[in-house]
Amino acid sequence: MILHAISIVLISGGAALLLIGSLGVNRLPDFYARTHAATTPDTLGLIFSMLGLALYDGIDLNSAKLLIIVVMVALGNPAATHALGLSALGAKLMPWTRKGGKER
Repeated sequence: MILHAISIVLISGGAALLLIGSLGVNRLPDFYARTHAATTPDTLGLIFSMLGLALYDGIDLNSAKLLIIVVMVALGNPAATHALGLSALGAKLMPWTRKGGKER
């Protein structure tokens, strides 16, 4: 019973993080901020959701596959985001600045 409650909390937290990330992609002004908003909550949301599903399913082959997905996402998503950021810098994509306001 406690294991199911923990898995439901993890799945709900992951879904909330995925929702926050999708709102950030729509709301933020430039490529760099959107990239950060897309990957940080996306990575954590997917990890929480997959761990919750693995706990809910119990110890079997399906939970092992879910844990392999967690490892691959945890390694691949930040590396891919870093590569995108470097290519944007290489293409001289300028960050968003406020027009008519003071720079911080």
